Order: sequence, then C-alpha cells, then structure tokens
Amino acid sequence: MPAITADTLTLPRLSPAAATDTERTVTSLTTGPRGYEGEGFPVVRAFAGVPAAALDPFIHMDQMGEVEYEPGEPKGTSWHPHRGFETVTYMIDGLFAHQDSTGGGGLIADGATQWMTAGAGILHIETPPAELVESGGTFHGIQLWVNLPAKDKFLPPQYQNLEGGQTALVASTDGGALVRVVAGEIDGHAGPGSTHTPITFAHATIAPGAQLSVPWRTDFNALVYVLSGNGTVGPEQRPITGGQLAVLGAGDRITVSADAHGQEAHRPAMEVLLLGGAPLREPVAQYGPFVMNTRQELAQAIEDFQAGRLGVIPDDALMPHVARR
Repeated sequence: MPAITADTLTLPRLSPAAATDTERTVTSLTTGPRGYEGEGFPVVRAFAGVPAAALDPFIHMDQMGEVEYEPGEPKGTSWHPHRGFETVTYMIDGLFAHQDSTGGGGLIADGATQWMTAGAGILHIETPPAELVESGGTFHGIQLWVNLPAKDKFLPPQYQNLEGGQTALVASTDGGALVRVVAGEIDGHAGPGSTHTPITFAHATIAPGAQLSVPWRTDFNALVYVLSGNGTVGPEQRPITGGQLAVLGAGDRITVSADAHGQEAHRPAMEVLLLGGAPLREPVAQYGPFVMNTRQELAQAIEDFQAGRLGVIPDDALMPHVARR
C-alpha cells in the first residue's frame, strides 16, 4: 500500500466543476512495455510509443516494480552521469539509497521524493540499502525525467530531499479520492518540489466506484498514468488499467473514475499519477543520460564526462551491496 495515507474526510476538498469547465478528452492510450534497468530491476517504460511532442516537457518515465524481492535479490544502478535535465525518484513503497558527486543524497524511504537537477552535469548512484538487500522486501517507485529549457541546461547541480510528510494532501469533491501533490499546484494546493520547468506531479488513490475530477492549468499538457487498478479516464469514460498512459487534449479538468468492482486484491483502490507541464517546444537531442538541444552539445557532454568534468565519485562512495552468503 502507498506509504502516505490520510482520512480524506478531514482534508480540504477540490473545487467542484463549474458549468463552463471543459473536460479533457483522451487523444491516445498506450501500454508500457516491461523491461529492466540498472543492474536488473524490473520497470514499465511508461512513455514508450508516445510522440515526444505530446510528453513535452517530460522526457522519460519508468515505473520501478512493483516487486516483492527475496533476500539477496534487490538491485539498483551503479554510478552514472546526467546532464541537461532533472531526475525525480518517487518511492511509493520500499527504500532506495542515493548519493551524488556534489554531496547530495540520503535514503529515499516510503513516500519520499528525490529531486535532482543535473544541470551542467553530475554523477550519482541509486541502490537499495544493505538492509533491504539482506532481507528482501517490497520495491515500488517512479523515476521521471523533466527537461530543462536551453537557458537552464548548465545550471549548477542541485538536490532536493522531499519527505513524504511534506507532500500536500487534498481530497476529491466527494472524499472518495486522496491526491498527494509532490510538485506544482492543484486547485491552490502546492507541493514541496521546486522546479525550473513549470510542471505538476501528483499521485492519487481513488476508491472503488469513486470519481476524481481535478482542475488543471489550461496552458499545461495532461497525462494520466495508472500504477495499478482499473477504471476509466476522460468524459468519454475510456477504459484504462495498470501500466497504461492516457494523453489528454485541451480543457480545464482531468477526470478519472475507479471501477466499482474488479480492483487488484493487493491494492483495493486505483492508483494513478497525474502529470502535466508547460511545453518547452525546443529541439531535443538525447543520448542515454544526456538531454541537450543539439548534437554538438551531446558530443560535448560525452567528452566532458570522459574527461571527468561532470564530477568525481567521492572517496566515501556508496556502492551496490552484495548479500552475504
């Protein structure tokens, strides 16, 4: 179950739809393929097959897990570089340890978010802590890449640790859904994340049979990704299920409804991510962990990394833990 929960009857409520509001309709619905990342942890490639223009300003998103590891099985990533964008790691369940070449880092625990602005360049590692590797356990999270505008590509690297308790909590109009606002703002409720690119990033739990209607900035695009469960999206009530992404058209509100029956046994409610941002509408040149505007900038990023100009692995570096036998 998600780490951050609350009694929705005690929370502030989202404003109901006005007569003049228009619902955002579904323009595409895709199913993310499954694969492996880093040292071999399972992911769903949430944005696979979606045109970049529909995702802008987002570049990439993986749903990490959900998996129940046996002892010795948890895996992460080794040290690697980034330049030109922001990485967002949101842990729904479980633990991930992070360290970077600027001194940032710590334990990303249940409900917490690591917000790392790679900017001009950084090295970092994300790996399960030794205690999780030894014991096994639940691992479930999201990694999202948010593009930086050309003017901010070479900002000094920055790190934000957003604890789960800092997340803004708000209930749907009828109290049937809990919304956790991690970054941006929904109906006047602002999340703790500080972003260079204007975006909204939220996680909602929708009870069976309930409907979530969320006011949404008209200048933002809108994406709905289902972490688990079954329901419908948009005024046309398009069926949607776990691992699927809906891209929505223009309008004032996003509507997602959870089916009254047939939710997953281990997650009785529907779990969704709500994403949107102001499109940058700039050229994107990407090669692995570098997201720039031109091929020349990519070549420079690779050269800078190879020359050690993107940072140095610290002497006390965190390293992947191997379980004792």
